[in-house]
Amino acid sequence: MELEDCKEDVELTDIVSKEIRSRMMAANQRRDTKPELIVRRHLHAAGFRYRLDVRKLPGSPDIVLRSYNAAIFVHGCFWHRHQGCARAAVPKSNMDFWDAKFQTNIERDKRSIQALLDLGWRVKVVWECSLSKGEMHHTLDEVVAWVRGDP
Repeated sequence: MELEDCKEDVELTDIVSKEIRSRMMAANQRRDTKPELIVRRHLHAAGFRYRLDVRKLPGSPDIVLRSYNAAIFVHGCFWHRHQGCARAAVPKSNMDFWDAKFQTNIERDKRSIQALLDLGWRVKVVWECSLSKGEMHHTLDEVVAWVRGDP
């Protein structure tokens, strides 16, 4: 999905109480998210076998294909701040907290990717919005081609 297809960053007005929002944010999963499952199913159907959430590697990539020396991160646009994406909206309440949180996430992602590259791994980031119905098949085919090393 091209960045032009996503709307600019917007601020969100919260429509639920702080307690409910806190519970909702705490319920977010670290692994086995819907976008990650979509990528995993497609890779498996294409014949690839992989490891999940490899903690020994920097950043604990979501999907690791050792025989291809490939690490895949499936990033949520909100948490990992997909530049220019409408899903990367900034909450209006407690903005200082969110700014610091998002900046920490961005910096950690950059460090993790660079550390993997320094170790000789190939790294691919798949954004949540690129798995929307209109873009999903193109994105998944692109991921398979990337794993195989096709140009």
